[in-house]
Amino acid sequence: MQRKRGKALEAAIFEAALDLLTSGGFARMTMEGVAGAAQTGKAALYRRWASKADLVKDALAATLPLPTDIPDLGSVRSELLHVIGLTAEVMHSPAGAAVRVLMAELDHEQAREFKEFLGQRVLAPTAATLVGILRRGEQRGDVRPGAADPMVADVVPAMMLFRAKICEDPIDRAFCERLVDEVLVPMIRP
Repeated sequence: MQRKRGKALEAAIFEAALDLLTSGGFARMTMEGVAGAAQTGKAALYRRWASKADLVKDALAATLPLPTDIPDLGSVRSELLHVIGLTAEVMHSPAGAAVRVLMAELDHEQAREFKEFLGQRVLAPTAATLVGILRRGEQRGDVRPGAADPMVADVVPAMMLFRAKICEDPIDRAFCERLVDEVLVPMIRP
């Protein structure tokens, strides 16, 4: 069997890290376990990552897509449904499952660095995308002036996280449509 190198090795390491994190939690995840699952040596991991937290952040950064460059679909409703649908897909992905495990398991001090990472890598870009959609809607006239506000954009992740963590209900197409039609559109309607 040929050894993996470069991008193939990195992808195997990231997949192994997220699998182990999701199946056993952060506390039980080890660099040795990741190396074994990725079929590489532990030294290869430590040459690149000083800790498992650094490895997890890089694995998430490589696998969490950013909902940017949302096309003009002609209406703010369509664009909001599009970006919220993409966000829901991410929440159901291996990386999304890993994020939920991290946030549920880590104490306040350990979670701080992951919260900062997620804020910079996921929440801020998503909020900027949502505000951009709302600004485009203001220009078209289907959003009231002043509604393109970061606080309005915060409603989306807040509702999605509440539903996933507190209610433990699915974030499916029906929920996404209700979030847009019953919460966001009334907030932004001209």
